[in-house]
Amino acid sequence: MTAIDLNADVGEGSACDIELLSIVSSCNIACGGHAGDATSMAETIRSAIANSVAIGAHPSYPDREGFGRRSGYASGDALVESLHEQITALRTVAHAHGTELTHVKPHGALYNDVATDRTLAELVVQVVARVHSDIALVGPPGSELAKAAADCDVPYVAEAFVDRAYSVDGALVPRSEPGAVHGDIKNITAQAVSLAMRGQLVCQSGELIAIVADTLCIHGDTDGAADIARAVVTVLRENGVAIHAAR
Repeated sequence: MTAIDLNADVGEGSACDIELLSIVSSCNIACGGHAGDATSMAETIRSAIANSVAIGAHPSYPDREGFGRRSGYASGDALVESLHEQITALRTVAHAHGTELTHVKPHGALYNDVATDRTLAELVVQVVARVHSDIALVGPPGSELAKAAADCDVPYVAEAFVDRAYSVDGALVPRSEPGAVHGDIKNITAQAVSLAMRGQLVCQSGELIAIVADTLCIHGDTDGAADIARAVVTVLRENGVAIHAAR
């Protein structure tokens, strides 16, 4: 049977987080860089545990004002220490609740930057390996992050988005461009089925491109995120796709 992980970015202040965590199989929790604090991390982890959802860290450039969406906001040792602090902060809260992190997924501009910047990708891989050798990295398939993780024997989970448009080169369409975020549930569910069952999708130009992923993401801050997640789960199961955590 075909299977896929369904993940959501949570702990960022969205009102639908609790509902989302009753639907998805894994989550990525904001841990202080762009959003989140000790209270939100604890609340989100408790809800994830209650719903048997795999828990991951969602670190970013230390840029709360820009919600982690400004490229190159930090670099070098300063970025290393910030990322390490973010991940270990969430891991400490997870340990206090008797659980462990399974993965780390960079957020926002950092996610986009590590896809193409090998030096930055290696920095992120080294931070994750420093925290724990068995924690997986989640990111774009075929990216510099994926290659750096493979070179360092760090587990890697390839991700695609059901609610975002893609360019013909397999990159996400920038949020600043029209149509970057899908709003029609039928388009979203069709993209989810195509990704999960065939490893492909129709990009913004109308061409069919290959995107082979282990996990599909729904952004927690997308309007109607819980309804979208529920519709995606329903359609995937109707097509014989099982949903469970990748890690």
